Amino acid sequence: MKRWPEFVQIKEVGPRDGLQNEKKRVATADKIAWINMLSESGVTEVEYSSFVHPKWVPQLSDAHEVGKKIVRNPQVCYSALVPNMKGLDLALEAGIDSASVFMSASETHNQKNINKTIAETYPVLGQVIEEAKSAGKRVTGYVSTVFDCPYEGKIEPEAVIRVCEQLFEFGVDDLSLGDTIGSAVPSQVEELLQAVLKRYPKEKIIMHYHDTRGMAIANIMTSMEYGINRFDSSIGGLGGCPYAPGAAGNVATNDILYLLHGMGIKTGIDEKKIRDASLYIQNKLGKLLPSKSLAVAAAKANG
Repeated sequence: MKRWPEFVQIKEVGPRDGLQNEKKRVATADKIAWINMLSESGVTEVEYSSFVHPKWVPQLSDAHEVGKKIVRNPQVCYSALVPNMKGLDLALEAGIDSASVFMSASETHNQKNINKTIAETYPVLGQVIEEAKSAGKRVTGYVSTVFDCPYEGKIEPEAVIRVCEQLFEFGVDDLSLGDTIGSAVPSQVEELLQAVLKRYPKEKIIMHYHDTRGMAIANIMTSMEYGINRFDSSIGGLGGCPYAPGAAGNVATNDILYLLHGMGIKTGIDEKKIRDASLYIQNKLGKLLPSKSLAVAAAKANG
């Protein structure tokens, strides 16, 4: 009999990973109201924005204002993506609890996403991590394209391990390993986790699956078989990556909750509150979100 974790921690990344790829801008006041809804859902971490330059991700140009105006639940960690020291300074001013730094295991994707080689990225992130830790903040390291790259194809586990090694050496508290283009299948997840978990404790690993080909839930199941109990997800399945053409959003929070709660795995999250927050942002964006569980819940509510 398979052993599943008793508890799974979900990090809600919809306000950042979800909105960054949407063509329609969500008004700042609406974002704040939405994040406030998420804060009361039982989610223990919300990645609420990104402090990258507004010209790269204009949808998140109000990161500072959002950070200042959200109503903070003391039970929730509010994190944001920070690319460099300027971004970190703004994020600290806005009151982040945790900083997320990011880079790719793929050289080409890193250049497209960050405009730097992997070697050039390390000193920048090293300084950000050091300063964030000095300010008493937790730091998560995102590693993108850990399975496949839209430009280079398959990424070998050794390439991922090299990046993980350097980020841990810099002092990150944990790593989020991303299937950025949503191409992985369970056998790839097994191959990577076998390599990663030989070196690092499972408690320090978060998995981040996009659902481009409908494989995210299968990959989450495989990850749990390896003892992973921390996942990123995006409310309603919002999102995509601006530098990974065709990539769909992160696995829907609604769908992963249906899976976990159906299996008797605790999350501490209220599915109805997640549904209400999903319908709220769906209405603001003026389009149906891809989550299947949300579609069923909405139909029942209207029926």
